[in-house]
Amino acid sequence: MFLKVIACEIAFRELCYAAARSSNLVDFEFLTQGYHDIPGTGRTEIQKRIDAVPAGKYDAIVLGYGLCSNILIGLASPHTRLIIPRAHDCITFFLGSKQRYKEFFDAHPGTYYYTSGWLECMKRRGSTGPIWGGAQLPASANESLNGTYQQWVDKYGEDQAKYLLEEMSRWSNSYSHGTLINFDFVKHLKLREEVQRICAERGWEYAETEGDFRLFEKMLEGNWPEADFLVVPPGQKVVATNDDKVIGAS
Repeated sequence: MFLKVIACEIAFRELCYAAARSSNLVDFEFLTQGYHDIPGTGRTEIQKRIDAVPAGKYDAIVLGYGLCSNILIGLASPHTRLIIPRAHDCITFFLGSKQRYKEFFDAHPGTYYYTSGWLECMKRRGSTGPIWGGAQLPASANESLNGTYQQWVDKYGEDQAKYLLEEMSRWSNSYSHGTLINFDFVKHLKLREEVQRICAERGWEYAETEGDFRLFEKMLEGNWPEADFLVVPPGQKVVATNDDKVIGAS
């Protein structure tokens, strides 16, 4: 199969690794992390990429996004089916299933999750990117955020900029633990030491859990079980189902 993948940069290493192991041919397009904070803008950007896909070129368009603040709602392709994981957000991808994510979420309240993508997205674009990833905010984040506020005003308008500043300034108040979701193929990156340092700065407890690669593999295998993926036929739009299926098509 020939697949077009439009995904958040948060899953860059994992999806590239999955593509290297897949028998299918894959074209990637990665979007900047953070559009879940401004889902209207994010939805528009994803739809632009879908609309730019030539008719008849690919067997499917795979979206590497969870529902993420309803960023998927209304997306459609006129000519190529969309393949979308049934997930509330991308942490499901890294833990392997929405069931495992729910179990971990219930058992470990107040946890902020870290992956290679969360730690690297800021480094990849520098601090001038459109959205600040919470994982990279240092203890002196408020001062840095104030310096970035005008950039947000220029790009998104004053109301959205105020919202982002407020959210990013208070983002850590709800968390007491930092958990690294680790995979064998990224352990050479020494992510453990980096997350331990961040947790120490925040006064959080550090924890670690092994990632589950199954969803990433399934995304690119071309066999998309209904329990894990939504297949959106051409001409239909993504809708929220508000149940265990997470998303549907109509």
